[in-house]
Amino acid sequence: MPDAARLIAALSLALIAFLVSGMVVPLMPEGTDFGYFTYVNIALGVLCGWIVMGKRAGRGTVPAINNGLTGVAALVFWGLFVQGGYEMVRLAMRNRYDGPFESVLAIFEIGAEYGLMILVPNIIATVLVGGVLAGLATESAWHRWR
Repeated sequence: MPDAARLIAALSLALIAFLVSGMVVPLMPEGTDFGYFTYVNIALGVLCGWIVMGKRAGRGTVPAINNGLTGVAALVFWGLFVQGGYEMVRLAMRNRYDGPFESVLAIFEIGAEYGLMILVPNIIATVLVGGVLAGLATESAWHRWR
């Protein structure tokens, strides 16, 4: 059932995804084609906010903070997984892998490499503060518009 808490959670994580995507672009090698990078991450933010955070609203302030941190953790995980999967497919089309198992394993290797690239203080701070604020905003929306 759609409600205000799910909507606020989805919009909050979409905003975090947009901000962090903009922060990631300068960290990548020059000449990287980002294509739909930001749009995919925004869509993942909406989905993680709606599915992960929205259904956990209404439990109090401390659980709201935990909810926000869980939501951004899910967003980062799925972002790394999807972007790693896209890069794997791009490399697989160039016959880079010898078999299907190697290509599936590459998703996690590429995701881990991307994860190490984004381990910088400003992105970590944005994700943590954004997660806390998203959790509190979701909780506030649940109390205000039940």
